[in-house]
Order: sequence, then C-alpha cells, then structure tokens
Amino acid sequence: MALIAVSQNRRVSDYLESVRRAGGDPVEVADTHDAPEAIVARVRGVMLTGGGDVDPALYGETPHATYERAEAGRDAFEIALAKAAVAADIPLFAICRGMQVLNVAMGGTLIQDIPTEVAGALDHAIREPRFHIAHEVWVAKDSKLWTIMADKLDGESLQVNSRHHQAVKRVAPGFEVSATAPDGVIEGIERPASRFCVAVQWHPENFWRTGEFRPLFEQFLQAARSGR
Repeated sequence: MALIAVSQNRRVSDYLESVRRAGGDPVEVADTHDAPEAIVARVRGVMLTGGGDVDPALYGETPHATYERAEAGRDAFEIALAKAAVAADIPLFAICRGMQVLNVAMGGTLIQDIPTEVAGALDHAIREPRFHIAHEVWVAKDSKLWTIMADKLDGESLQVNSRHHQAVKRVAPGFEVSATAPDGVIEGIERPASRFCVAVQWHPENFWRTGEFRPLFEQFLQAARSGR
C-alpha cells in the first residue's frame, strides 16, 4: 500500500479517509517531524491540505486586512515539502490552501481577498455544510483534471463546494490553469511536466462518503503506486 504524506490540518479526518478509500496509507506530517526532503524520500506521494492563509510576504506583498495566519511553521514546512515533491517528481495532490502553497512555492502569487479584489465575485466562502455545492467550475478540455473527471463532468463543468477567500493570481511558471469559476477565479492548476501534480481550490475530500470526486484520489494513488 502506497504511503502518502498528508500535511497537518485541524480537520484532517476527511483527507485521511479519502486516501484510505482510494487504497493509500496516509500519514500526517508537520514541521515537528522529519525534514521535507527526508519525508519525500520515504513516501510515494504528498497531499497538501486546507487551512489558513499563506503569508503574503512569501510572494512579496503586505497582508490584507482579512489575513488569517495559518498554524505556526506551516508555511515554511509546506513550501519546502512542495518544492521537494516537485523536484523528486513524486505525485502531489494539493487542495484549497494546498493549491495556494504550491503556487507560491513555485513562484506564483495570490489574490489575498476575493470579495474585495474580484469584481462580481461569487460566494467562495460557504463553510457549512462542508459538502454544500457552492458553484460550478469550468474544466479545461486539454487538462489532466478533465481526463480524470471526464465521467463526472456535465458538459465541461463540475459542481463544487467552496471555503476560501484567497485564490491563485499569477500562475507559477510551468503550471497551467485547469479549472475556473464563472467569475474568473482560478479553481485548478497542474504541472504538465510532472507525473502527477494536480491542485484544486475546492474540497473534494468532503465527499468521500458519496464519491463525487473519488477519481481524483484514485488517480493520485495510481500515480503513487506506479513508482518513482
């Protein structure tokens, strides 16, 4: 069974269960554990999870008034973990904050507050119930996300939940946009040069009971089992 490093999260249970349901062996990791390079050397995949905001200083900006700091140590640890995973070309699946961490780690920037920075923005911060559908996303037809979710698509769209006030702004070099919301907010990015480096802005892990996004986890685990 493929060992998957899952970054720390205050509500990690859905992430862990999603990995188990797809046939993986998840282990939660944080900055109090081994160095990121050592973790990457012993696992078959890395999952970056949701949480608080990435420090804007890491992409050259001052904090917006709505800035919500993540747990101490998370930014530095997860950015190093993302860089190590990409460098080693082990499968990486990033969710919500995880997508933002990945983008910043690889040289991109973020929208710090969607409601005040995106004209005509949808409500992207519907927190409860956690599996409540908030809006649709449009999936790029030439993307890995499209290939993975083809059987679940309604035309070119997916219905997703949403719990974020930040989003990718400038996409990191080497990455491509794989999904957008109708208001233009980026909802998915991926790195074509990697075996599997996929990130989504919504929370597919909340649907492990009903399986709407199970193909994402299954393909992530398939890539992890295929070896380095």
